[in-house]
Amino acid sequence: MRLAPEGRPFVLFSTVVLAVLAILAGTRGGAWIVAGLVWLPAAAWVPLFFRDPGRSGPRGADLVIAPADGKIVSIAEVDEPDYLGGRVRRISVFMNVFNVHVNRYPTDGILEYRRYRPGRFVNATLDKASVDNEQMSLGIRGPRGPLLVRQIAGLVARRIVTDDEPGTRVHQGDRLGLIRFGSRVDTFVSMDAAVRVTLGDRVRAGETVLAGWTE
Repeated sequence: MRLAPEGRPFVLFSTVVLAVLAILAGTRGGAWIVAGLVWLPAAAWVPLFFRDPGRSGPRGADLVIAPADGKIVSIAEVDEPDYLGGRVRRISVFMNVFNVHVNRYPTDGILEYRRYRPGRFVNATLDKASVDNEQMSLGIRGPRGPLLVRQIAGLVARRIVTDDEPGTRVHQGDRLGLIRFGSRVDTFVSMDAAVRVTLGDRVRAGETVLAGWTE
């Protein structure tokens, strides 16, 4: 199983703790056995959280591919003044702590805009999280015009990782970054793009088509 590089220190830490608890359980028994059994699921979960599976799926200039694994929690028409400068459709994917947390680019293009904004850590399923929470916004000049992806920290997440700087040519389905421990990713597309998902749908980064054009 391939791991995201950001997860290696966490995997190492959880494994060392498990090894120490196993040694103490074997030599002292009692409460150390209980502690080891309690820690075992956490040690097994950490590498699963940071897994980075290869992804392949539909590709094309007329498609917007999901940037994150998770559940569609919002599809709304909103104003996006920072990069797109007008009325757009926002498609929001919520990632729980069991989803793959590596994010991927929804389209080919040039990364034109990158803006980090500190903020709160309210429940990422709520609409106000798109405005209030810690976030990184990435504007991409794609073949069908500009598109914005916003990585948003959630209740547990406190660290957004974004790989590329403005001026980088990015490719649909390639890694964009990662958010640790539960979060949300919003994709803002133009009003002429047809949304191809509905509320409650489960999507996979780099595989599921969120929206697209027919002309």
